[in-house]
Amino acid sequence: MSHLIVLRHGESIWNRASLFTGWVDVPLSPKGVKEAIEAGERLKNMRVDYVFTSTLVRGMQTAMLSLVHAYPDRYPVVVHSEGRMKEWSRIYSEETKKRVIPVFTHWELNERYYGELQGKNKKEMAREVGEEQVRLWRRSYDVAPPGGEALKDTAQRTIPFFKRVIVPYLEKGNVLISAHGNSLRSIVMYLDSLTPEEVLNLEIPTGVPIIYFYRDGEFTKEG
Repeated sequence: MSHLIVLRHGESIWNRASLFTGWVDVPLSPKGVKEAIEAGERLKNMRVDYVFTSTLVRGMQTAMLSLVHAYPDRYPVVVHSEGRMKEWSRIYSEETKKRVIPVFTHWELNERYYGELQGKNKKEMAREVGEEQVRLWRRSYDVAPPGGEALKDTAQRTIPFFKRVIVPYLEKGNVLISAHGNSLRSIVMYLDSLTPEEVLNLEIPTGVPIIYFYRDGEFTKEG
């Protein structure tokens, strides 16, 4: 049996400002940094063998901060798969390699693309188009914001990636996914077998690890 740990990034500076973020690459706020460290505190009694993050800095920050707090004697290292970074980031010490936690970054785990809403204030948009329309854009399964992705679209990239790439690593050890509210909502929807109606009320808290047991191809949520 292994563990899958799902972790939404801590508060970003645009979460704090109530702005639609999507693929805009903004960092964590001071509160988000604190949440990432607190997530690391919760992970101290559980080994992490492999890490997958989005390519967005807030997802990567959260992973790195939580890992260095949880495991001060181990080294989270971003794995580069091509070009000069692959060649020049090689580790030549076998002893050091034993303490490395490989961190893989993949765009498939990026947040839902919010299209023409990116950078706009959520409260101002609610006044402009109505609270119900904003709620549908943010929480529904198949209603996309202008020029952006619905959760259904996000799921079409996250779930196949999860099955194809991440699940095989669960056969070898414990996996942490550090990503985003909607990319993780789509994965949790799959893991928990939620309907499009049920996912409307699904909220992934920032900086709080959600843990699943994995055995023989089946997932069971802890607690």
